[in-house]
Amino acid sequence: MKKYGLAILAVCTLCSCTRPNAEQRSPADGKPEGFSVSHWSPRTELFMEYPALIAGHTGRFAVHLTRLDNFKPLAAGSVEIRLASAGGTERFSTTGPSRPGIFGVDVKPSAPGAFTMSVLVRSSDLSDTHDLGTVTVYAGEASASGHPPGKPQEETIAFLKEQQWSLDFATETVTERTVRPSFTAPAEVQPRAGGQGDVTAPLDGRVAEAVAIPAGRAVAIGEVLARIAPPASTPADLPALQLVRAESENALRFTRRDRERAQRLVDAGASPARRLEEARLAEATAEARLKTAEERIAQYESTREAGAGAAARLFAVRAPISGTVTESRAVTGANVRAGDVLFRLVDAAQVYITASVPESELPRLRTLTGAEWRAGEGSWKPIGRLVSTGRVVDPQARTVPVIYEVDNRDARLAIGQAVTARLFTAAGTTAPAVRESAIVDDAGRPVVFVQVTGEAFARRPLKLGHRQGEYAQVLEGLRPGERVVTRGAYLIRLAALSSQIPAHGHVH
Repeated sequence: MKKYGLAILAVCTLCSCTRPNAEQRSPADGKPEGFSVSHWSPRTELFMEYPALIAGHTGRFAVHLTRLDNFKPLAAGSVEIRLASAGGTERFSTTGPSRPGIFGVDVKPSAPGAFTMSVLVRSSDLSDTHDLGTVTVYAGEASASGHPPGKPQEETIAFLKEQQWSLDFATETVTERTVRPSFTAPAEVQPRAGGQGDVTAPLDGRVAEAVAIPAGRAVAIGEVLARIAPPASTPADLPALQLVRAESENALRFTRRDRERAQRLVDAGASPARRLEEARLAEATAEARLKTAEERIAQYESTREAGAGAAARLFAVRAPISGTVTESRAVTGANVRAGDVLFRLVDAAQVYITASVPESELPRLRTLTGAEWRAGEGSWKPIGRLVSTGRVVDPQARTVPVIYEVDNRDARLAIGQAVTARLFTAAGTTAPAVRESAIVDDAGRPVVFVQVTGEAFARRPLKLGHRQGEYAQVLEGLRPGERVVTRGAYLIRLAALSSQIPAHGHVH
């Protein structure tokens, strides 16, 4: 990575993001000194360099414009500079940039005096105005050269606009935020209670039909996952089953003839009615035995073939919960025993994040006010409701579990995933806060880089307090309203370590 050099710039004034930050350059060879001004609106950043304004003389203004939605240069549009006084308003403009982000405007004031200066920006998708306050138009070079230069306020690092635009760079205004005391703990994503289960074979048999369900597919509660053909009582002895059927058929014929004979005798008055009832019962029993024998043979055939043609005789295995298949072991035609695991399901729409809290933090668990989590170096996200706080210390790890429920319908979390939990233990305090991405470890000390002007940055050591979300509380080192670098801070640190002074690449 190319390193950029350290430069010392004289800063005249340091203001908030809603007011211009002007820098006055020292005179050289007796010529009038020039100026630079930095100003931020909600939409654009203005960094403008211009010479001392002398009545009747043309001065070249270099206007640098950065879009604050992406921190890239304004590639097209027009810029108008206005000098307003009680005597009227003078306008000077250009219709386009000399290169993306840099607009050159020739300004030739007609009369000396105090003027209110503003810069108007117009493009196809943007309209903005920067009001820069009062400037002086001098009567001649002598009076302009006699203006005393400003005194340097703090050492800064040069980082040109061209460098900022070409890199992943962004800034943000420091604001006050309420941040709660907290501590972090390792955590793991686990299924919620009742949110996982094994689908097992309900009986011995052969898988007649298994749905092709790959791991990761979602299933609904009650959905058929497989069908099992139960075995015959004597699956290896078909002749024995056929013999039982033949005996049942013969017994049915005998009992039927006996019932018919009993019916004739009762009709003739030669036998009591009870004899007929006994014959009918014997016939019904024989019919039931024959039906059972036929069903056993049919069951044997479906088990032997493992076909789906006899669906009415198959046992359907259904999903007990709605969720995701994590394991599938059912194979069509395979023999299974009762209790064999065919599928494993987990409902990951609602999960638990279980934090392992060291026993040294046990006293703070009595005042929990919330929590958040993040995976790896990702952003912090809020955790849902507290489910339980452990009361038994793990004898090996010396930790207790604290369980939170998290809405995971967007599938951000995977069961078993390791995450970090931050547990808040008290009400928050309000103080200036800065994004964690802005903080750079500089020889073991946290620092940020404050944008003093458009191209000048000050290294600012910090004393940090509590952290919440993407922000860290600042106890010392920053004030609300200052702008800090939130992306690209490490590149500015490299620029500070360089012994070379970067060449100014502006096309004015």
